[in-house]
Amino acid sequence: MELELATELALIAAGLIFLWGLVLGVWKFAQISASPEGHAHIYVDIAHRAALMYSFATLLLAALVQFSAWPDWLNIAALAVVVAFFAGAIGAYCLHGWRRDTTNQYHPADRSLTLATYALIVGELGGTVVIFSGFLAEVIGGWAG
Repeated sequence: MELELATELALIAAGLIFLWGLVLGVWKFAQISASPEGHAHIYVDIAHRAALMYSFATLLLAALVQFSAWPDWLNIAALAVVVAFFAGAIGAYCLHGWRRDTTNQYHPADRSLTLATYALIVGELGGTVVIFSGFLAEVIGGWAG
């Protein structure tokens, strides 16, 4: 079976995010080792965990786009939106971990962060709904057919 282009792109993204998570684990270990309390900055820890979880979420998306009834261009567009927000979230966590400027980026929340979070919610949910609905359409079509 040949992989769809959307699937190949999703697998590449999953692999890159997973590698990013592993590198963040090294950063986390370095901070734990250097800390008298044995802790990394909270946002280094969050970035590490988020990257690992998002890598496997992207892997799930790869499976869903492979068996989607939607055209590749639509799956690629939806995948790009979701993965861009995954990467943006990890990047923001890394920035806070590097700066050590907060232990809660939402307190106090400013207008731009609130708007960015709404965009993330719409982008991640919307893109995933597009991808998952294409998978469901293919599966249900197979049952009917």
